[in-house]
Amino acid sequence: MANWVYKFGGGKADGGTGDKNLLGGKGANLAEMAGIGLPVPPGFTITTEMCTRFYELGETFPDDLTPEVEAGLDHIETITEKRFGAPENPLLVSVRSGARASMPGMMDTVLNLGLNDATVEGLARAAGDERFAWDSYRRFIQMYSDVVLGLDHYLFEDALEIAKEDKGYALDTELTAEDLKALVRRYQEIVAEAQGDPFPQDPQQQLWGGIRAVFASWNTERAKVYRRLNDIPHDWGTAVNVQAMVFGNMGDRSATGVAFTRDPSTGENATYGEFLINAQGEDVVAGIRTPQYLTKAGKDAAGADKPSMEEAMPEVYGELAKVFDLLESHYRDMQDIEFTVEEGTLWLLQTRTGKRTASAALKIAVDMAADGIISEEEAVCRIDPKALDQLLHPTLDPDAKRDVIATGLPASPGAAAGVIAFTADEAERRASLGEDVLLVRIETSPEDIHGMHAATGILTARGGMTSHAAVVARGMGRPCVSGAGTLQVDRDAKTMTVGGRTFKEGELLTIDGGTGEVMAGEVATVQPKLAGDFATLMGWADAHRRMKVRTNAETPAECRTAREFGAEGIGLCRTEHMFFDAGRITSVREMILAEDEKGRRAALEKLRPEQRGDFEQIFRVMAGLPVTIRLLDPPLHEFMPQDDADFAEVASASGLAVDKLKRRAAELHEFNPMLGHRGCRLGITYPEIYEMQARAIFEAALTVSAEDEAVLPEIMVPLVMSPGELATIRKLIEKAAEEVFAEMGSRIDYLVGTMIELPRAALRANDIASHAEFFSFGTNDLTQTTLGISRDDAGRFLGQYVDKGLLPRDPFVSIDEAGVGELVELAAERGRATNPDIKLGICGEHGGDPASIAFCEKTGLAYVSCSPYRVPIARLAAAQAALRAQR
Repeated sequence: MANWVYKFGGGKADGGTGDKNLLGGKGANLAEMAGIGLPVPPGFTITTEMCTRFYELGETFPDDLTPEVEAGLDHIETITEKRFGAPENPLLVSVRSGARASMPGMMDTVLNLGLNDATVEGLARAAGDERFAWDSYRRFIQMYSDVVLGLDHYLFEDALEIAKEDKGYALDTELTAEDLKALVRRYQEIVAEAQGDPFPQDPQQQLWGGIRAVFASWNTERAKVYRRLNDIPHDWGTAVNVQAMVFGNMGDRSATGVAFTRDPSTGENATYGEFLINAQGEDVVAGIRTPQYLTKAGKDAAGADKPSMEEAMPEVYGELAKVFDLLESHYRDMQDIEFTVEEGTLWLLQTRTGKRTASAALKIAVDMAADGIISEEEAVCRIDPKALDQLLHPTLDPDAKRDVIATGLPASPGAAAGVIAFTADEAERRASLGEDVLLVRIETSPEDIHGMHAATGILTARGGMTSHAAVVARGMGRPCVSGAGTLQVDRDAKTMTVGGRTFKEGELLTIDGGTGEVMAGEVATVQPKLAGDFATLMGWADAHRRMKVRTNAETPAECRTAREFGAEGIGLCRTEHMFFDAGRITSVREMILAEDEKGRRAALEKLRPEQRGDFEQIFRVMAGLPVTIRLLDPPLHEFMPQDDADFAEVASASGLAVDKLKRRAAELHEFNPMLGHRGCRLGITYPEIYEMQARAIFEAALTVSAEDEAVLPEIMVPLVMSPGELATIRKLIEKAAEEVFAEMGSRIDYLVGTMIELPRAALRANDIASHAEFFSFGTNDLTQTTLGISRDDAGRFLGQYVDKGLLPRDPFVSIDEAGVGELVELAAERGRATNPDIKLGICGEHGGDPASIAFCEKTGLAYVSCSPYRVPIARLAAAQAALRAQR
């Protein structure tokens, strides 16, 4: 029989301690902290397996869960000497989620559960504080109504604001016990009006409602979006943690807070965090009240006036500092800790590996390796390769003019400029149109996750350095400024007012998440300098990497960027991009519209010097490194005129009538051009095109080689489906090479290979390999042709396929190992059987995806190729894949 519940507290924990797959991250760490003697309120964890069972049973519970939950409650009652639902000295509990991977703010929590009209009186008597009890009750009604009953939390926030306004109060803490009693009655009226039933008074009903709501929150839209964005499997499920409440809102000797053992923005080895006196945890993360700093140094650096915890509660802070050292030493990583102080007694509510920015992750990993806490190999494996993207883009130019309109907290570093959007939906809509967007909110909530992901940066008027906006932005790598208190955001009017100036939705703003500055308009940027910790860690990564990393590039600027990022060659140079140049497109169109080979050759001769010049520049930038050049791939209709002005221009250049040109364009139209007259099929029917390109490549290579620069050209033939096609094109290339070598009186070595992007090519790889020195897997098209899915149209339904478990992930983001991957493995095996020396690589967008790179390592490919800005990501991912393969 399954064991659904595991207990912890009182200095010990049930079996399963530390098993995040079973207990979730929160439950595993609570059990582990209890087991090493830290002050953890007693509780129990309902496993992730129950979450799976819950959904299998149609969102109901099996009968055998009830006695285990009852035993868990008995465990808490025995340790606390309180009774759940008792009118005297009542036990209150929190009900919290806890998945294997941290999903901050994405799932639901209920605090103070067990309160009703009777137990609130008992709590007041037991605590000797009537105000505290009624404050806890009003919090519970609001949270339970939101999470379990599904009522809009704004109904309650508005009632709270009205209550304060009526009394002339600025802060929640000014409300008296009588005020809070009246507010509770108003909250209960709101519930009855909204749902037709009174607020539930039965604590057992409350408990099972809370447990059900937390399990149900695993499948909320925001949680699904977060999992999709962070590659968290949908079938993992969440655990539920039921834990005795401890209270940070019992007066001036009580507090609640969030702390990091190191700075999650910079990685500095210094305590970082915030707390609030006389508050509960949600007050800190929700940004409803502006929190205070933990340390005096943090307070002084920020110029804050309220005392730090180090000053206000020195003894408790001293205990907390010792806990920081113990937990970081125990887990060997930076920790994110939630704590509560109840009348001078410290309690730990959670620890987890802290989310951090990419620059902080690098510093922490390098520092810990330098201190001998972890090895260099562990340091390499600690960094999420995708997070490096934060470091590879421009920052604000320090010399640029700035129109600073406000300053908030530097919650997540980096600079971002974009048009204002006041809702997550609007941010997503504008981003889908190609706009850079700043999401501007009073404070963010978990429901904003899709807009936060779509935005280039996030700005909030409320909230601290550990607010929802700050934590999620750091995890996503989005610049964020939080707590810009001078901003007045009117979400209904869609305006933001500050310093007498009003900004409307769609106007441009810039934020600097490193300084907290908010600026009107767009501020100039500068390119990043990748040195220091980045260079150190990448050096370690390169030492452990087996696969080479190349880039997809076709301009000198792209090639230079890629080399600066450590590219070891070009894996894909798409020559058609050169044809679209405004100065060349007319000649390309002349070639396409020519009625015979003579006309086509005349037009191609105009293009050859241009192509040669392109290749010369690339060979010079990539001197000493291999350059794989793909011959013309797209169908010819893509180069045709699109409007009357274009047709008139071509007619003037070619001497042909416009009507004749339009007829020719109609003849070239294809119903399914992806599977039409393109790739090597162009070289078969119009060999003069590939002949011109081959001559341009060899002429450029010999020219640059004569300058004492090493040149390593690799000519790639696209869309081959049979060995005969490659053999035919190879002869054409070799003939062009010999002619150029004879004309220029010199020779160079070169390779000829093909893209494997059709299932038939993978199946016939043994025969094709007899004509190829290399295969480059074009997994973009191989995915389309294997799955029968158009990449351009798949966005309409692929998300649902992933959500429903029909596909593990988007196959255009991470390679479909079960289908496309098997074809790659088959082609690699068959190609090597014919040609043991054949070079194998990948040049689709999968070449920059860490999961796909791990597959490439397993398959034994020689290199991956990706866009220039993904080269460092690929270098790190390739190192991690090699290290994991050695385990």
